[in-house]
Amino acid sequence: MRELEINGLSKLIEESVHRATNVTIQHHEVGRELRAEILGKHGGFRGCTIWFTGYSGAGKTTISFALERTLCELGLPAYGLDGDNMRHGVCANLGFTPADREENIRRVAEVSKLFADMGVICLSSFISPYEKDRLKARQIHEQSGLDFIEVFVNTSLEVCESRDIKGLYAKARAGKIPGFTGIDSDYEPPTNPELTVDAGNETEAQSVQRVLQYLYQKKILPEKAMQQLCGPPVRELFVSAAERADKTNSTAEMPRVDITEVDLQWLQVLAEGWATPLYGFMRERQYLQCMKHGLLLDLKPKCTEPGQPDEDNLPEYMIPEPINQSIPIVLPIDDAVRGGLIDEKGAPKASKVALWYNGKPVAILSEPEIFPHYKMDRVARQFGTIDDRHPTIKLILDSGDWLLGGDIEVLDRIKFNDGLDEYRLTPMELRNKFADQRADAVFAFQLRNPIHNGHARLMADTRAQLLKKHKNPMLLLHPLGGWTKDDDVPLDVRMRQHHAVLEDGQLLDPSWTWHARARMAAGVHTYIVGRDPAGIQKPGTADFLYDPTHGAKVLSMAPGLPNLEIVPFRVAAYDTKNGEMAYFDPARKDDFLFISGTKMRGFARDGVQPPHGFMVPQAWTVLSDYYKQLAEEQSRQKNG
Repeated sequence: MRELEINGLSKLIEESVHRATNVTIQHHEVGRELRAEILGKHGGFRGCTIWFTGYSGAGKTTISFALERTLCELGLPAYGLDGDNMRHGVCANLGFTPADREENIRRVAEVSKLFADMGVICLSSFISPYEKDRLKARQIHEQSGLDFIEVFVNTSLEVCESRDIKGLYAKARAGKIPGFTGIDSDYEPPTNPELTVDAGNETEAQSVQRVLQYLYQKKILPEKAMQQLCGPPVRELFVSAAERADKTNSTAEMPRVDITEVDLQWLQVLAEGWATPLYGFMRERQYLQCMKHGLLLDLKPKCTEPGQPDEDNLPEYMIPEPINQSIPIVLPIDDAVRGGLIDEKGAPKASKVALWYNGKPVAILSEPEIFPHYKMDRVARQFGTIDDRHPTIKLILDSGDWLLGGDIEVLDRIKFNDGLDEYRLTPMELRNKFADQRADAVFAFQLRNPIHNGHARLMADTRAQLLKKHKNPMLLLHPLGGWTKDDDVPLDVRMRQHHAVLEDGQLLDPSWTWHARARMAAGVHTYIVGRDPAGIQKPGTADFLYDPTHGAKVLSMAPGLPNLEIVPFRVAAYDTKNGEMAYFDPARKDDFLFISGTKMRGFARDGVQPPHGFMVPQAWTVLSDYYKQLAEEQSRQKNG
C-alpha cells in the first residue's frame, strides 16, 4: 500500500511538472564553439547522439561501450548511456508499460541531448522498441540542431535468446517477466536507420569499425583520429587492369630511363603502398623534409623559398600530421640520362617518362623533376659516416649525380621469381588477412637470423602481454630479405627454418603468426625493437658504428609514428643451469651462455650440435643440412 502511495505521488509530481507554465528556458553564455576548444584533443564541435536500438542481448551496450573506449583513446570525449544504468537512477521510478517506456525514452533523449550539446559523443543503447518513441528522441535533438544517428543492431531474436546472458528470455518464456520485448511485447524495427550492424554475424571489432567508418564519413571522426586508429589509407600506385595495355603501349612514345635492381626494389615499395603516402619517387621538397627533418610534412610538388607564394594547398597534398620518414626514396640518374630528359633551357622535354627494367617498361613517371644529388650530404646524414667501405654508402656514392622525382604509375605487380613471391603480400593483402583472422592487434618482429628459442619466447611473451588488452593479437614475422652479409643464412633457407619452428608449435603457434614482411602500412600496432642497426661495425675496426641501444631509444621517441607501441627487446641467452633459452639474469651471469648469430652459423657450418633447448630440432636440421650441402658444393668446385 505504501509503495502504491509513493508511486502515485511520483506520478502527480511528474504530471504537475509537465503542466507547469512558469518555466523559462535559460540560455548559456558559453557556446558550442568555446566548449569545442577546451574539450578533447581535436578542434571543432562534434557533439551528437548515437542511438543503438535492438532486442535485449543484441549487443547494443557491448558495441557502444567498446566504441566509447576507442573514441576516448582517440581524444574524442564520449559517454555511454545504458538502459539498466539509467533505470537505476534517472528512470528508477518507471516500469515497462507502454507509457513508462515512452517516458523512459523521453528522459534518456533529454539527457543525451545535454551530453551532445556539451560536445560529447553520447552513445545511448536502449531497446526502445517503438518507432514513435525513437522519432521523438530524434526530434528532441534536431530541434536543438544536434545530430541524431540511429544504429539498428540487427541481431535476430533467435541469436539474442541463445545468448540470454542475463537469463531474461528464460524468465519471460516462463511468464515471470510480463511485457518482455520479443516475447509478449512487440519490437518495431527502424524503417530508415542511419546504420545497420549485423552483430549476430559480425565480431564486436567489425561492428565498432563500421560505426567509426560512418562517423568518419559524417566528419564527426576527424582525419587525424582516423589515421591514428587505422594508419594512413594505403596508397597503391598500380594502374588498373583495364588501363594496363594502353598505358604500356603509350610508353613507346616516352623518353626512356633504365633503372637498376635496387631502383626496382624501391619501385615495389612505392607501388604496393609500403611508402604511403608518397605518390612516387621523392621530389626535392619531400627529399629535404626527409633528410633535414626525418619527417614527411606535406606532398606539395614545388619546393618554395621564403617570400615565394605557396599555391599548392590542395587537399591531396596535405598530411594531417607529420609522418616519420628518415630514409629517402629517390631515383638517381647520371648526366647522360639527365641530358636526354631536358631541353637546352633545362626544362623537361616531356611530362611523362617511361621507366624500364630488364628490357621492358615497368612504370610511368609523371611531371618529372630533376634536382642535384648531393651524395656526401646524404650519406653523412643517413649513416653518420662517409666511409665507402660500408656497402650501401659505396652504392650511393657510385650512383648518379642527379635525382629524378615524380608521381609513379606501375604497370604490373613486381615479382622476383625466386620462389618467395608468395610471401611478398602487399599491405592491403596483409590487412585483409588480419581481418579474416579477426585480429584486433598486430605486432611485428623483424630479424635477419634463424629463429632460436629465445626469439620465440620473446614473441610468445609479447602476445601474452597484448592479450591483457586485446582478444586476438597476431604476430607478423618479418625476416629481412634483400642484401645481407656474405655469411648470413640465405632468405630461402631462413624461410624453411621459420616454417619448421611454426610447425613445431611449442612457442610460436601458426594460428596467430603470419610469416611475411612488415611495416605500419600493413596495420602493425606493436613493434618489438632490439639492437639497431644490428650492431653494424665501423669499417676496418671491431668497434660499433652506432651505439646498438640507440635504435630502440630513438624509435621510442620518434615523432610521426602515431599509435605505434614499442616493446623493448629482452636479451635472451642459454641458461646452462636450466637447459633452456631464457632472459638474461645479471645476478647469475655465469650460468648464461651467449650464442650469437655468428656462433650459431659456425655451429651449423662445423656440424656442432647446439645445446639442447637452444632451437627447435627440426629447425636446426634445416640449417645444418644447408651448410652440409654448401660444404659439399664448395668441395666439388675446389676439386674441379
